[in-house]
Amino acid sequence: MPDAAACRETLERYLKARIPIISVRTTERARALELLRAIISSLNIPGFVHTLSQGMRDLVTNRSVNEDRSVPGALDFASQQISQRQNLTFVLTEVADIEDDTPTARQFQDVVMLAAEKGGCLVIITSKPVWSQLQRLGMTITLDVPTEDEMRQIIQESIAAYRGQIPIEWTSDEEREAAAILAGISRIEAENVIATLLAKGAIKKSDLGELVHAKDRIFSDISGIERVKLNGFDLSVGGLAGLKAWLERERPLLTADLRERGIRPPRGCLLVGVPGCGKSLSAKAISASWNLPLYRLDLANIHGQYLGQSEGRLKDALASADHVAPCVLWIDEIEKGLAGATQGAGDGGTSTRLVGHFLFWLQEARSRVFVVATANDVSRLPPELLRRGRFDELFFVDLPTPSERKEIIGIYVKRGLKRVIEDDVMNDLVQLSEGFAGCDLESAVREVVKEAFLKGDSAITPGLFRSSFQNVVPLSKTNPEKIEEIRAWGRDRAVPASGQPIEQTGVPSKGRRAVLV
Repeated sequence: MPDAAACRETLERYLKARIPIISVRTTERARALELLRAIISSLNIPGFVHTLSQGMRDLVTNRSVNEDRSVPGALDFASQQISQRQNLTFVLTEVADIEDDTPTARQFQDVVMLAAEKGGCLVIITSKPVWSQLQRLGMTITLDVPTEDEMRQIIQESIAAYRGQIPIEWTSDEEREAAAILAGISRIEAENVIATLLAKGAIKKSDLGELVHAKDRIFSDISGIERVKLNGFDLSVGGLAGLKAWLERERPLLTADLRERGIRPPRGCLLVGVPGCGKSLSAKAISASWNLPLYRLDLANIHGQYLGQSEGRLKDALASADHVAPCVLWIDEIEKGLAGATQGAGDGGTSTRLVGHFLFWLQEARSRVFVVATANDVSRLPPELLRRGRFDELFFVDLPTPSERKEIIGIYVKRGLKRVIEDDVMNDLVQLSEGFAGCDLESAVREVVKEAFLKGDSAITPGLFRSSFQNVVPLSKTNPEKIEEIRAWGRDRAVPASGQPIEQTGVPSKGRRAVLV
């Protein structure tokens, strides 16, 4: 991603060389005009800019030179002036119908041919491609949104005038983190966000969280990924101490400046394991505890009926995730979207191309997108997904241990009944729930909560708790072969999310080590 300084240097060389047509690809028209105005002024050459609202004006003095506000009128004026004078530069900012072979594009081509003879130059500021036959007569340059360094400078300039007038708690560390959060938005959007903070009469360290929400609102209507709204119930996950310890270590790295170290921000983790044990809930909890927006990418819905449509949808979705970063990107049951590549699906190679594009983005992208992917059937995952360099870590989420079951039961009881239960009752429930997944524990407690709602809290007895747990038949008993197959895979290939080795019939595993807590 070239920064504004590199863009200016290249653009200045193009103007000195009198390239007859220069296409500036950007969504920030005002920023591009500011850049061109500075270059034209420093080179001391005539420059004019055309807008639909003001017609043709002098780029430096803003003096009107032609009242015709139409694009054809602007091109006629430019053609006339280029025929009479040397080294003129015309900037056009709002040009429609220039992507294909249209009358407007043809008229542009004629004026560009004349400019090539007379040393003139036409600059088009656009966010869309330019007709290939026209673009081949000149050069293209892209002005991206501000980099983190540029964003930090924007932040410093925005708050510099207010230091000493209002309380500003931000130091260089907060400015750097704020720049990392706001990366991906335009200059004017960043200035508006900072102005909103200044309007409160103070800037506090806690306002960094407000920056995340402000950026999230800017991208509220993005396509390709779904915004997931969280409630208070998504904040608590019982057990998984190893996963929690690893996440606690990774969180500061997500918004830190790691360029001097030559490493990328954390890419994320892949959670595989027994169904119903909290993998999807973990994605929500990470988003809530890190105070980052959560987006969901459904790979199964990416597939389209036309050639290339699936790949285009995935590319757009991942680009959207890059724009809203920093964020958490949740990919639930990833094996369903990528399974075709391992099963030889008769889809003309679409699944294989999807896997290739996703893995390339996962490894090469430098945006601050923390991916949390979950999978149940690991046999359907492409082997390339599991190697190091894709995800930062591969965790196995097993059936909860007795201590984890106790914690999970306590969370659901406190949530639904607003109380705690006696130790002897809790111990009985922990024993009765041997082999239960997290969803089984939730189901058992839910039945008690229903009775409390229908008959009152007085109906809650230790016997009601015990009978509710006894009536649940967990998946580990209805399909023990499948569960043991999943656990056998995780025993040797993944880090236990609980922080404890995965056991088989009471024998500790000799697989990968647990995460250090």
